[in-house]
Amino acid sequence: MEQLVNLSSNANVDDLQRMGGVRGLCAGLAVDSEMGINGDDAEDLKRRAEAYGANTYPKKPLPPFLWFVWQATQDTILIILMCCAALSLFFGMIAEGVHEGWHEGVAICIAVLIVVTVTALTDYRQALQFQGLDAEKEDIQLKVIRGGRSQAASIFDLVVGDIVPLAIGDQVPGDGVFISGHSLTIDESYMTGESDPMHKDVYRPFLMSGCKVVDGYGTMLVTAVGTNTEWGRIMATVNKDDESVTPLQARLSRLAKAIGKVGVTVAVCVLIFLVTRYFTDTYSGQGFIDVIKELVDEIAVAVSIVVVAIPEGLPLAVTLTLAYSMRKMMNDKALVRNMAACETMGSATAICSDKTGTLTLNQMTVVREWQGGELHQPDVINNFDPASPLLQVILEGVAQNSTGTVFIPPNGGEVEVSASPTETAIIQWALTLGMDYNRLRHASDIISVEAFNSTKKRAGVVVRRTDGEVVVHWKGAAEMVLANCESWKDAQGNSVAFTSDKLKSVQAAIATMAASSLRCIALASSPVPLATVPDDTESWQFPDTSLTLLAIVGIKDPCRPGVPEAVARCQKAGVKVRMVTGDNVLTAKAIATECGILTPDGIVIEGKDFRVLPLDRMMEIIPSIDVMARSSPTDKHLLVSMLQRMGEVVAVTGDGTNDAPALYEADIGLSMGLSGTEVAKESSDIIILDDNFASIVRVVRWGRSVFASIQKYIQFQLTVNICALSLNFITALTSGAVPLTTVQLLWVNLIMNTLGALALATEPPTSDLLEQPPVGRTAPLITNIMWRNIFTQAAFQLTVLMVLNYASISLLDIGGVANPTQLKNTIIFNTFVFCQLFNEINARRPNKLNVFERLHKSPIFIAVLCFSITFQSLIIEVFQSFADTTSLSWQQWLLCIGIGAISLPLAFVAKFIPVTEAPLFDCFQRLRLRPKRRKSSRNLITIQELQASAISAAAAATGSRAAASSAAAAAGGKSAGNGGTAAGGGAGAVAAEGEAPAAPSAAGGASLGGAAVQPAVSS
Repeated sequence: MEQLVNLSSNANVDDLQRMGGVRGLCAGLAVDSEMGINGDDAEDLKRRAEAYGANTYPKKPLPPFLWFVWQATQDTILIILMCCAALSLFFGMIAEGVHEGWHEGVAICIAVLIVVTVTALTDYRQALQFQGLDAEKEDIQLKVIRGGRSQAASIFDLVVGDIVPLAIGDQVPGDGVFISGHSLTIDESYMTGESDPMHKDVYRPFLMSGCKVVDGYGTMLVTAVGTNTEWGRIMATVNKDDESVTPLQARLSRLAKAIGKVGVTVAVCVLIFLVTRYFTDTYSGQGFIDVIKELVDEIAVAVSIVVVAIPEGLPLAVTLTLAYSMRKMMNDKALVRNMAACETMGSATAICSDKTGTLTLNQMTVVREWQGGELHQPDVINNFDPASPLLQVILEGVAQNSTGTVFIPPNGGEVEVSASPTETAIIQWALTLGMDYNRLRHASDIISVEAFNSTKKRAGVVVRRTDGEVVVHWKGAAEMVLANCESWKDAQGNSVAFTSDKLKSVQAAIATMAASSLRCIALASSPVPLATVPDDTESWQFPDTSLTLLAIVGIKDPCRPGVPEAVARCQKAGVKVRMVTGDNVLTAKAIATECGILTPDGIVIEGKDFRVLPLDRMMEIIPSIDVMARSSPTDKHLLVSMLQRMGEVVAVTGDGTNDAPALYEADIGLSMGLSGTEVAKESSDIIILDDNFASIVRVVRWGRSVFASIQKYIQFQLTVNICALSLNFITALTSGAVPLTTVQLLWVNLIMNTLGALALATEPPTSDLLEQPPVGRTAPLITNIMWRNIFTQAAFQLTVLMVLNYASISLLDIGGVANPTQLKNTIIFNTFVFCQLFNEINARRPNKLNVFERLHKSPIFIAVLCFSITFQSLIIEVFQSFADTTSLSWQQWLLCIGIGAISLPLAFVAKFIPVTEAPLFDCFQRLRLRPKRRKSSRNLITIQELQASAISAAAAATGSRAAASSAAAAAGGKSAGNGGTAAGGGAGAVAAEGEAPAAPSAAGGASLGGAAVQPAVSS
């Protein structure tokens, strides 16, 4: 193994040659370079993992539970309480004797211990959840070739000897050597600091784990994994503890501090009043020990008030809500990579969605085709003569211009095709026409390859046949390939020059298929003069003009079931859905109509026309754009930036490497888990595991649920705060004593903070969340509806408790009991707690009349409520010495529960009280809900530069540097808002300031020869 590790780390070609090259290395590892290892032999996989190591690295272990207990005890307020408890215990036993004096001190200690234990348990549980989510994030799914077939595997299951196909956007999963491929280019800046991408071939064969594929494709032999790679050793030393807070956590921390200051002020005032009244009214020459004990008890009460007043549960509620939501979102096929995205998704006002695989099933089949000069119906496609010259050229192009693999089971069975969905559809179509894929792959030699990319929307390959003839094959977007064709092949294989009528006929065939929601892919070829083939073909720009059109296939990708309903839910929720696709405008329009995205007044625009619009015109039409077709990743990036400039909170889907800037720029980047590249996933905030648009809608609902859950908890918390602080302040001021003891206040704090957060933060989202508008960026944490509910409940509770405090002895006729003050305080305490428990039910639905709605769907809430009631009963009836309470009669129990239950009808009536829309307290509205803001490209370049970049990228894709320069210059001049014209990138469109480019034809069509025959903007 040491030899393999040194081979990877030294990257010395001579060392590889001494081992017999790639072939000798494969022999030494007992692996076939084409078939791979035997994936069905579990023992072999186990032996390799044991011999060469597993593809994992040591992670920082989760601290033990006692560490969380220790952290919980570091709270300053709790430390002060513990000191008070110790002093109370010491002086209590001196003043009252050992048998009686220990009660209060020990009671405080036990109460603090319970608070610490519950806090530690909550934190420990959260840590376990986040550890599990981190493991999910790191579990990359990749393709490996085992037993001759391509199969999915976890990166953790990779072993030395595996053969791994690599494509654009993939992460190199382990150290290894290049076996085969074309134009394979790797970004090694992560490991070496080298900014220029490195080409990999037989002369530069070494690949490093953790690097990214930026171009081309190939296969590699894995020679080292896990900590035997440099990447693994680095990752083993990285501390991934994320101490950052989300925007909502930051807002709530500021709110907690503001409330805490009020609480500290009240506590200090209460302490002053208690001490003053003690020395002026109560003190009658007691001894020093008694005075000190009384002062300690009063300090403990004041500190307990601070404990209750400081809403430490607010940040806890956010963490609990996020942890719960992230775990549940996994069940809804969404993996959250950035916690802040959960919050921000609730504010989303726009979703820019891909079409393929997101709005459609990504299950593609060829259902129509143009071949031999005619458009054929589905029942005719399988009846072609496999021996025809035309079909032979087509099948050669399909087989060689592909990065897929075909596995034919030796014992018969269904053929397995492993490729992108589009390639899979074309290969399966060719197989039905009689293609022998593996024979054709070896029948000619590949000279050079241009891998598919989303800007050029095509892929090409140059092959040398056995007779020495060199041919180039192209496939790609039908109108783009057609624009480079000068002839077409008839059924006999003869090349026929295009006439104007024939060209229109082909364009009409494309339009017919596109209007039927079919993706149109053209296949073309051309002979290449041998003299023009260079010796070094690595960077050769091989011919892409004067081509001969072979065929056009129409690929059906059905709309996903449930997508129209999901789009309708978004629209009802105030979220605008836009389709941003690279497909033909007619195909995009048909799918958008089917999905319900295209509205009667909506605009359909092509990327080439959007990118050259004047900025003022662009901002004018963007609100009406429903579909952007034939768009590049840079067009998508430009659209996102413009939407954000207009104040929108934008969620963007993407799956390709080139989508990374738009995903990074967006407020919420949504990458695709099935079809997305690793680069796209790492640039995103949330991974949609099933590539389904309906899952995105569920993410929106969860995002809104986070904010709604926090608001429920704030309403509950502030009601308790206002009531508890007011009660203690008024009673201390008027009577020199408070009805709630230290232990009782700590129990109230436990109900309010930890248990309240647990109950309200884990409520499942309701469907009505998508019937409301998005939560705005400046949305207040505390709405006027919440203030109404808070003041109504606080006023009721305070009134009742004050009456009980000053008149209950006479009203309830309890003056004859042994200790009427203790009984009175017990009734006050019990009533206060039950008021909070019933108000906790009210908090579930702040603005709905039925607060019991879906209560049976909230098991945690029910469990917390039952636990609180049970423990409250024990405090009153069993732990009397512990809590300084006394037993209550059943009539007194009914009284306490009945008063608390009045909270329910009171809340029902209060919801009919109208509230204004203007913020009630501006001081609480200053805390803005800001989406995550990273070091985005918008901070580095201007909108004008981004627009120029989009034009330049499109022009460069056509191979015209002059066009790129002039187009970028035109955009730059236009961006200043000085009028003039905008050069259309290859479309020949000219638009004046404030005017839309002309729309020549309602029927649409393809762009050919620089003539704009597709509407630039169509409604």
